[in-house]
Amino acid sequence: MTIGREKPHPVSTTENPFPVGFRWGAATAAYQIEGAVDADGRGPSIWDTFSHTRGAIADGSTGDIACDHYNRFRDDVRLMAELGLTAYRFSIAWPRVQPTGRGAPNPAGLDFYRRLVDELLGHGIEPWPTLYHWDLPQPLEHDGGWPERDTAQRFADYAAHVHHALGDRVDRWTTLNEPWCSAFLGYGSGEHAPGRRDPIAAVRSAHHLMLAHGLACQAIREANPSAEVGTTVNLYAVSPATTSPADADAARRIDGLANRIFLDPLLRGRYPADVLDDISVATGLDHIHPDDLVTIAAPLAHLGVNYYSRYVVARSHHDGPLPLSHGAWPGADDIQFAEPHGPTTDMGWAIDPAGLTETLVRLHRDYPAVPLYVTENGAAFDDIVGPDGRVDDPQRARYIEQHLGACLDAISHGAPVRGYFVWSLLDNFEWAHGYSQRFGLVHVDYTTQRRTPKTSAHWYADVIRRHRLSP
Repeated sequence: MTIGREKPHPVSTTENPFPVGFRWGAATAAYQIEGAVDADGRGPSIWDTFSHTRGAIADGSTGDIACDHYNRFRDDVRLMAELGLTAYRFSIAWPRVQPTGRGAPNPAGLDFYRRLVDELLGHGIEPWPTLYHWDLPQPLEHDGGWPERDTAQRFADYAAHVHHALGDRVDRWTTLNEPWCSAFLGYGSGEHAPGRRDPIAAVRSAHHLMLAHGLACQAIREANPSAEVGTTVNLYAVSPATTSPADADAARRIDGLANRIFLDPLLRGRYPADVLDDISVATGLDHIHPDDLVTIAAPLAHLGVNYYSRYVVARSHHDGPLPLSHGAWPGADDIQFAEPHGPTTDMGWAIDPAGLTETLVRLHRDYPAVPLYVTENGAAFDDIVGPDGRVDDPQRARYIEQHLGACLDAISHGAPVRGYFVWSLLDNFEWAHGYSQRFGLVHVDYTTQRRTPKTSAHWYADVIRRHRLSP
């Protein structure tokens, strides 16, 4: 991919319908909503351990209860049906299926997901399970975690168990969610579980996560050659702060570490040479075995794109604001991330829907063809329940409207965008931020577990019903 190419011109989207068969969804993750962390034989994950570590979570909270979805999933599925969702992206908790990450599966854990999938199908909602959304069983972390090659094989075994249990009900599978975060925030900066700060471990983890994806594809397709298997990556539009060669190189490097380090192995069967050059001095490359890239580049039935914002970067010549930890960017300690200009979400993320169009068109233009789904896109705002019991969040509805318009812009330029999933269905445990940030279409009172659809939920339901953006 080339940084700084001319951006596609936006098109009028108000009256344009979405393609036939376009999937309308919302997304969640197991540790963020399920709770019931010790119910029915579930084992501990790295996020259980991390969230109980003093100082790890901004508000001192944990996912022990979260949204109690484990006990309330039927009510939550009814909410999805009322919204008109045609697909629901959720994750399966590895420690609920394999409490130690090894050996025979836990029947009670698999039974929960059978019940959830059956409930979805009973309401006409397509299940989109993700096999890994960051909750590595803690015993596997004790054995070394993702920096160890064996973890990839353990994941393939787990994938086979889940497919055996749900393959008669589920057609479409996602292996991983955002391997960048698992590797570089979990093992590089320590901002996420397991909280390690080791750039060598981060780079090795990134590769082993990709290998785990490929091995899981093999395991599922050995059981069902026609299974539709894909993966999900978090991608960013990356721009240099100025036209200087130094800033252009900073953009190239961050684009390599954020985007191409995953896209090229998945879709081209090789790592970008410049990325390997950037990281090899600091980390070495002996963890990459000769046949790994053939395994990683298994054909994808779909590529999920999680998009939230844009990076604007510069070569740092002096001390300045660095909102992203250097530990998350091995070999990029001299790069500075610009503070956002213009509107932001409550997370401080710039609202940049044009970056989503740019990202989707770039995938279509620069990589082999693969169906694209926006599998996460959303915004945190300070939502308040009013005296009348309503939660009015027009800023979230506007955010989703802008990004759906960005999808239509990308489609008009040929990008094969086949669906959109709002992050998130419910307010939930937002990882290191705890319960301080609300992304949901549905407000959750964490004391009573009362669910209240927000204004944005009703607006989204109307868009789904119309199959187009409303005037």
